Amino acid sequence: MEPDLFTAAAEERQEKDPAGSPLAVRMRPRTLDEVVGQQHLLKPGSPLRRLVGEGAGGPAGPSSVILWGPPGTGKTTLAYVVSKATNKRFVELSAITAGVKEVRAVIDGARRATGGYGKETVLFLDEIHRFSKAQQDSLLPAVENRWVTLIAATTENPYFSVISPLLSRSLLLTLEPLTDDDVRGLLRRALSDERGLKDAVALPEDTEDHLLRIAGGDARRALTALEAAAGAALDKGETEISLTTLEETVDRAAVKYDRDGDQHYDVASALIKSIRGSDVDAALHYLARMIEAGEDPRFIARRLMISASEDIGLADPGALPIAVAAAQAVAMIGFPEAALTLSHATIALALAPKSNSATTAIGAALDDVRKGLAGAVPPHLRDGHYKGAAKLGHAQGYVYPHDLAEGIAEQQYAPDALKDREYYTPTRHGAEARYADAVEWTRTHLGRKRP
Repeated sequence: MEPDLFTAAAEERQEKDPAGSPLAVRMRPRTLDEVVGQQHLLKPGSPLRRLVGEGAGGPAGPSSVILWGPPGTGKTTLAYVVSKATNKRFVELSAITAGVKEVRAVIDGARRATGGYGKETVLFLDEIHRFSKAQQDSLLPAVENRWVTLIAATTENPYFSVISPLLSRSLLLTLEPLTDDDVRGLLRRALSDERGLKDAVALPEDTEDHLLRIAGGDARRALTALEAAAGAALDKGETEISLTTLEETVDRAAVKYDRDGDQHYDVASALIKSIRGSDVDAALHYLARMIEAGEDPRFIARRLMISASEDIGLADPGALPIAVAAAQAVAMIGFPEAALTLSHATIALALAPKSNSATTAIGAALDDVRKGLAGAVPPHLRDGHYKGAAKLGHAQGYVYPHDLAEGIAEQQYAPDALKDREYYTPTRHGAEARYADAVEWTRTHLGRKRP
């Protein structure tokens, strides 16, 4: 869909008088060299460089790309830079408002532009994951025949949200979350740049740190909060943005939390100990503090995975799969939605029955090994598949448990020095009660306990 006269006029006014535009719009990079972060996608010869004309065309022209990353990492910004830097015809659609009709109109226009005056078309499609399969199918001929070069953006995993034929015809470029240093550099540029705040206010270190926590790696969120706080400070006649002004503006109190200091470990420790103690409300409080402080959601998810085995174990065998699924989901979606997933896992773990038997079992086994209690593998358990093994007595006398009615053979498995050692001491909490019965039965049938 080509821009109408009103859209074109609005864009022209915005270029002539950018002061009326939001700060995040004014600070959009004009070239790829001004883009913050994503340097792994901006190397010489990269698909994005080629899209703006920094590379050969013709039979080796630029490929269609799918940009996948969390909100605020620069997907729309990269498309904007391409639109400004390229001499190609640039058309933008949003999957929220566009449908097959609009897509076909763009494709028809692209074919006319190519055939009529040799002008190539770049189509930017935002939020492609919102397109149905049929709507995505409508893009295939244009992408395959290079009637358009597609730049599609999505916050969802394209392996689940984009049809395979379209994915196979495009290059998937993964955008990484912006680091604090990336966002800090962007904030400082916005404070001093002529397109930004032109040094109208200063940003003290404590306010900057809180802005970074609020942003959570989202550049758009950081600039929006900065603009609102700067406006409030100027209205008060202040020359710098105080932490109080920022808090009043964005309605989020600063969490006293140093991610590189003691608070980082103290709050993480309190979260895990609250889960261990089955206090779901305290656990959610500490989780909320970590989220508000801008903690890396992957760090929280890793702690939950450890807790699932360390403190719950076989009392609820479903706890670890929940924690692992949460970690995978967090890696895919990021904040703010990841807060829901972390809450889900935290509640499940806090309310699960507890057992540290897996922790103590491996601890005791490791302790013996470190003390030198190992010994030779019993001959009947050794590998007997190679030539000459039988002459050495390897695998001789081994009883195959599946040949027995009960599926268990009374034979020695541990080395001689450890044949009577017992490492696993199950509880009778939750699902582990059945493991307690099972371990007693198996030890009896292995000849290590007598009825």
